Amino acid sequence: MSDKLTYKDAGVNIDAGNYSVKLIKDSVRATYRPEVLGDLGGFGGLFALQAGKYKEPVLVSGTDGVGTKLKIAFLLGKHDTVGQDAVAMCVNDILVQGAEPLFFLDYLAVGKLDPEQVASVVKGVANACKESGCALIGGETAEMAGFYPDGEYDIAGFSVGVVEKSKVITSARVQEGDVLLGLPSTGVHSNGFSLVRKIVFERQGMKGDEYIEELGKTIGEELLTPTRLYPKVCLPLIEKFDLHGMVHVTGGGFYDNIPRALPDDLAVEINDDAWEMPVIFQLLQKWGNVDWKEMYRTFNMGIGMILIVSQEEAEKVKAHLSGAGETVYTIGRVVRGQHDVTIKGGVFDGK
Repeated sequence: MSDKLTYKDAGVNIDAGNYSVKLIKDSVRATYRPEVLGDLGGFGGLFALQAGKYKEPVLVSGTDGVGTKLKIAFLLGKHDTVGQDAVAMCVNDILVQGAEPLFFLDYLAVGKLDPEQVASVVKGVANACKESGCALIGGETAEMAGFYPDGEYDIAGFSVGVVEKSKVITSARVQEGDVLLGLPSTGVHSNGFSLVRKIVFERQGMKGDEYIEELGKTIGEELLTPTRLYPKVCLPLIEKFDLHGMVHVTGGGFYDNIPRALPDDLAVEINDDAWEMPVIFQLLQKWGNVDWKEMYRTFNMGIGMILIVSQEEAEKVKAHLSGAGETVYTIGRVVRGQHDVTIKGGVFDGK
């Protein structure tokens, strides 16, 4: 009779999984809102919606992952920022419908479970949830021996928010003459990293710790800058002003995301002279010899969130943001057209 096998022999360490949970408990509990019921470790997360706060509450959900940006985290052995990327890609998406993020769940799949690595990732998730005002009420860490290489993992998330039905933001409010206000990104965020990696590591042959004079930091530090969280700055605007539309500039950049917020008979004109393009995008374009239209279809180019407001309210919204210490740019306008985006000025005029 052969020696008895255990689950650990097959590459799955249950004790390491239990230790991971122990390491993240305090971080997770720090995100709890009053509506959270129970504690970490149940089969499902419980959240008691305060229905009395709303006349007609509408739940808004979103799910996303971090994508191939994770390859850079593996390269540098730095795992404390990608959790924020996972949260931001979800809560920013539901925010554009007018929703306040309520809770978040994560899914982390690893090849071999390293409790400290898992704790680092999940603490990033928890910190981002706390900053966004949503509770981390559950998740799953799956050890998948032989599926992912040791040291590598994938992370995805799922968020749920709520908005009063009368305040749901749809394309129906957008009108000709509306103004587009842009809020800055923190860099590349979490989109376009297959192209980024091809440019930086294949074409340029760089190392992750290579210092870039123009950036004032290493290329790895720049690329791992986490996606900006927009709920804290945008939720007061949704409450105070009549926002006609919002756009989270993610994969697809300007050309594919802005039309999602427009009626079929309207279009947008963007003036790319209106903001200073971050250096990282200038470098990626130069290093990869990427066409500028391709750049604007792949990356956020320094604008991570767009607000569409009436001409009458545009200055009031800008004043509110400026008073809160936020930078905001008037980047374009809504015009009659074929549901598309035209970008003028700057690089498009050869400047």
